[in-house]
Amino acid sequence: MSSGNPYLTLAQWLDKEAAEIRSIESRAQTALYDDKDDSAYRDLMRSKALKLASLAEQGGEVINVAEYPDMGPAMKRLERFSQSAAQSLEIGSVFFMSALLYPEDHKIDDPNDLEEFVAELRASR
Repeated sequence: MSSGNPYLTLAQWLDKEAAEIRSIESRAQTALYDDKDDSAYRDLMRSKALKLASLAEQGGEVINVAEYPDMGPAMKRLERFSQSAAQSLEIGSVFFMSALLYPEDHKIDDPNDLEEFVAELRASR
């Protein structure tokens, strides 16, 4: 799948993943605050964490690091996103799952860590 500019290829793929995560988060907020459905909220946070946990593996299918060795640092960053999500799933913390991608000082309309990473990729090349 990787051809041309690998940074742009990865950024375009991650744009879609980030949009899906935002959609999951939006549905989770509706479930929790509008529907008062804690179970649906937990399920959606688990979906978010599962999607994030799979980023490194899927990213390796999008970008072949052997073909583009300079993409190694970007792929390591994807691995960190995946590792944090896997850890949240392992301990089963819904709070941890909800906090994935958001630093403590995050403002509501600011991009999350994944969206910032996509912007960095676009600026890389």
